[in-house]
Amino acid sequence: MAAETKSGTVLDRIVEARRAAIAHRQKTVPETALRFGVKHAEPVRNFAAALTRDAINVIAELKKASPSRGLLRAEFDPVALAKGFEAAGAAALSVLTEEEFFQGDLTHMKVARAAVGVPVLRKDFIVDPWQVWEARATNADSFLLIVAVLDDVRLTELLALGRELGMEPLVEVHTREELARALAAGVRILGVNNRDLRTLEVRVETSYELIEAIPDECIAVAESGLRTHEDLKRLHAAGFDAFLIGEHLMLQPDPAAALRSLLSD
Repeated sequence: MAAETKSGTVLDRIVEARRAAIAHRQKTVPETALRFGVKHAEPVRNFAAALTRDAINVIAELKKASPSRGLLRAEFDPVALAKGFEAAGAAALSVLTEEEFFQGDLTHMKVARAAVGVPVLRKDFIVDPWQVWEARATNADSFLLIVAVLDDVRLTELLALGRELGMEPLVEVHTREELARALAAGVRILGVNNRDLRTLEVRVETSYELIEAIPDECIAVAESGLRTHEDLKRLHAAGFDAFLIGEHLMLQPDPAAALRSLLSD
């Protein structure tokens, strides 16, 4: 799929659409309503602790579609998928909630979390504090921040708000420059995305190139392009604590069995 479009890269288009959607939703659900919802939300589950078990820790992702591959899974049952992944040994779950490009929905995350006991990450293009309040009000335990779409001030602001609400975010980088910015902001959970969100190309080598620059005190997560148990073993030996896997699992007839196979020796 060509990543360049008349209005910029796919990433540019997604963020532009997200900002428009947020502006619309803020008119019907003000932040004050979300703050009230947070007071009645379920207690936060410890996402960071789940990623630092003495094990191969996989964040199994529920994703119906993607810009690079289109529809991944026609029969998409968030509750069944979540239960299957938990039973197969997932350390945590990630649920896409972006509607236009990934066919996600906030309800997918909410019902998936209600069905399991592991922490659940809201996977989205978060650019506004309103979305963080929305995530916690719908029981998310963590959320994704993508350094490529945030300036330093907003990145620091969203990190601080997440921590205020008890949610430690997964902060995603793809280059050394983004990694340096993330570390300067005080990130604790750092994801290296092997997929360049501007071109959609995947290079697992990206994880190996960046791991040496990630301090030991950071929880390191490798994302995208991971397909075998050997992939996980090698990256674990290189210093990664956890692995976010979505597309590979979603394309399998039995995603839970595929996860079990990934985790097995």
